[in-house]
Amino acid sequence: MRLRVYFTPGEVHAGDLRGTSAAVVDAVRATSSIVEAIANGARAVHPAVTVGEAVRLRAELAEDGERPLLCGERGGIRPGGFDLGNSPAEFTPPAVGGRRLVMTTTNGTRAFAAAVGADRVLAASFLNRSAVADAVRGDRAVAVVCAGRKGRFALDDAVCAGHVVRAVIERAAAPVTLDDGATAARDLAGRYGVSGEMLAGTAAGRALVEAGLGADLALCASADRRQIVPMMYDRVITVPRG
Repeated sequence: MRLRVYFTPGEVHAGDLRGTSAAVVDAVRATSSIVEAIANGARAVHPAVTVGEAVRLRAELAEDGERPLLCGERGGIRPGGFDLGNSPAEFTPPAVGGRRLVMTTTNGTRAFAAAVGADRVLAASFLNRSAVADAVRGDRAVAVVCAGRKGRFALDDAVCAGHVVRAVIERAAAPVTLDDGATAARDLAGRYGVSGEMLAGTAAGRALVEAGLGADLALCASADRRQIVPMMYDRVITVPRG
């Protein structure tokens, strides 16, 4: 198995992910929220890069007779008119069960857009790191695409990527060859354990604390809380098929 880590979506170039399973990571908070949403019964999550795109997409989907929930954040805060923000705790069974969600976030949904050239696209977080490793254990090529923060390296995502890398190495059906990014992420994971306190020490975590949303960090750090691996098909994230 070849295993690569991209620390920002901007590092992914056309054709890089062909023949690859790509695990998208935005630990604080988009992929954590997506995992919670799908685990709690959401029918699908439609990622959108911009707020305008999200509003248009919800209107298009509503023409089919249902009213999707509009979810996400800008600067950590739920935009006006949105049904839900980007806190994993909001995506409860009563809130999202049986519903379609249209989601746009500052960083995470951009990473899904960058990963569309992969053969498979998975939503990965601390919440489902082991399940992700199990899902790709027999693949020949795996990439972890970190959302980063404002186009730059983000420690929270890099550490999460490293814990995914470590889990993949433990479970892989064949020897694993790491690129430099995967090696660096693996080593970061050896230094940083998984905890809300660790996340609070990152730039993303500090921003959440300052916004009064620091309670999200403990949930985002709930390692292996879920055994589900949401996957994106034709730009729609849902439960794995077959």
